[in-house]
Amino acid sequence: MGDLSGVTIGVTAERRAEEFIRALERNGATVRHGPMIHIVPLPDDRKLRSATEDVLAEDIDILAVTTGAGFRGWMDAADGWGLGERLLATLRRARIFVRGPKGKGAVRGRGLTEEWAASEESNRQLFGHLVESGVDGLRVAVQLHGSQLPEHTAALARAGAHLIEVQPYRWEWPADMGPACRLLDGVLEGRVHALAFTSAPATANLLTLARRRGAYEDLLRALRGDVVCACVGPVTAGPLTEAGVPTLQPERQRLGALVKLLVSELGS
Repeated sequence: MGDLSGVTIGVTAERRAEEFIRALERNGATVRHGPMIHIVPLPDDRKLRSATEDVLAEDIDILAVTTGAGFRGWMDAADGWGLGERLLATLRRARIFVRGPKGKGAVRGRGLTEEWAASEESNRQLFGHLVESGVDGLRVAVQLHGSQLPEHTAALARAGAHLIEVQPYRWEWPADMGPACRLLDGVLEGRVHALAFTSAPATANLLTLARRRGAYEDLLRALRGDVVCACVGPVTAGPLTEAGVPTLQPERQRLGALVKLLVSELGS
């Protein structure tokens, strides 16, 4: 393990960005923050409220929980709308399937009990298990996080499920694109040594921003060259992988593990 003195790292996240930046700076890094996404505030999210009301319209048979943070955010938003108790009562009558320990902890934190948890902590395993369990004719609510998962939800629809997609933490472009553009310029000018990504939408938006500014090929050359791209996991790395950009990923998909990875790879 070495310190990051003299290393400039670009952080593209909005959520938990301050925590991430402080951890990198404690290790000596210079951090440039250029958020590529903005999280729609949950209380103002009309799509989330509409989906919640769909869940409450009649009992659901199955709830699929993909993230603990997303489930907690959904429940907190429902509480704020005065729908929390009704939603809990509805979910108590449903069979609950979760992606991993964080989802399990969030579900149990609300007094609910999961029927099954994916041992691999993967959406592939979670949705594959649901399809194998049989969903034909069932009302299935899927709690998403940040972005839709058509490659997984389409399989449920093909299997006959009546889907309700509940999506807390929807992303949109930041209102002020200045920091994102300055971060991109820093990468293109060779002043940023590494980029850190914690969500696939932020990863995809960096590439989209470069396309819009006519700098896509220049960005790819930089990212395939000296700029290190560190991603919290394979889903986050997906847009870069598709573009032929190599990435580093920690063994555990956690923010702390990502910091340790950057220190070990870039530290003096």
